[in-house]
Amino acid sequence: MSKKLVIVVSVDWFFLSHRLPLAEEAIKKGYEVVVVAVEEGRKGDYIRSLGMEFYPLPTTRSGMNPFRELRVLLYLMWVYLRERPDIVHHVAVKPVTYGSIAAKLMGVKRIVNALSGMGFLFINANKNKLIHRFLRFCFKFGFSNPNIHFILQNEDDFQMVNELGILKPKQLYMIKGSGVNLSKFPFTKEPETEKIRVLVPARMLWDKGVGEFVRAAEQLYPKYKNQVEFVLCGGFDDGYKLRIEQEELQMWHDQGKVNWIGYQDNMPEVLAQAHIIVLPSYREGLPKSLIEACSIGRPIITTDVPGCRAVVDDGVNGFLVPCRNRQLLAEAIEKLIVDKALRLKMGAAARKKAEHLFSLKQVVDQTFFIYEEQYPQLKFASFNAI
Repeated sequence: MSKKLVIVVSVDWFFLSHRLPLAEEAIKKGYEVVVVAVEEGRKGDYIRSLGMEFYPLPTTRSGMNPFRELRVLLYLMWVYLRERPDIVHHVAVKPVTYGSIAAKLMGVKRIVNALSGMGFLFINANKNKLIHRFLRFCFKFGFSNPNIHFILQNEDDFQMVNELGILKPKQLYMIKGSGVNLSKFPFTKEPETEKIRVLVPARMLWDKGVGEFVRAAEQLYPKYKNQVEFVLCGGFDDGYKLRIEQEELQMWHDQGKVNWIGYQDNMPEVLAQAHIIVLPSYREGLPKSLIEACSIGRPIITTDVPGCRAVVDDGVNGFLVPCRNRQLLAEAIEKLIVDKALRLKMGAAARKKAEHLFSLKQVVDQTFFIYEEQYPQLKFASFNAI
């Protein structure tokens, strides 16, 4: 009799972009796979066509009204009662919060929680004190369960969860990101083009640092307008509170200093056409766009914040700059614009880091070790043991 795995994520398109290889490997190993997510991208039928069951989660990513969100908890309890999973894998803050409670109440034997970054609630902690109290209450109830196992993606989040004092060290693991297919994102030489392309591959959100990048580009544009193209690659995100409105994105594009190319589904090609990758994010789990850039072999400029700093060794495969500092961001971009040899050196180092730490196979294997209780326990101080 096959085992059943239920994967609960925030939205359907995120499952396809970040967790599909894990689900496909589960099917190869004989698991039945059930996916639960908000059907924001209308991908439910496509997920079913891949041989998985799909349940649309009755909420939105940004909804945080405790009374309205009660239906999410009840819905997950119903799914777990109906499907009787052997393993549930929750990804992101909301699925982890409600899913842990539902799984505990329904007696699920193995619960794997993956916090892929702490999200806007932790970026704006002072503005969300009531929500933080509510989440902490949910955490204490849902996480007080010996059947729970936590996956964190970076050292900072590992420490934060550990310091909550709710979980035992043996319940905590660290896996660095959702992995990158090294063959799909092969190392490529820097393109020989007339202009150097400086690219931000991210959803168009304020907390991705898009505003800081635009201001840095405006600062550099008068000097380098004939040598450099500043590009924003990412879609308008209607379901996120910190979204940049489409009108503002279009205004930036129309001004000519920044080229917004929208969402692209051919990211290996888009990254290969760039010379420098930038992500000035306020906080991440471990950004997939940056590990993909590493795999392609591009130098990276990102912020010295949780998640981002786990991808870049400052001065080796890129530069770390302070968060929300457009001046130092502009200076770091300029260093790479004017120094091709440095770009090539950092790009080669980025590929080596991807091969060593971020391969998809490594991440999938580590996750299945946790599913099947074979994973070597990590001591708190041994972050780099994986």
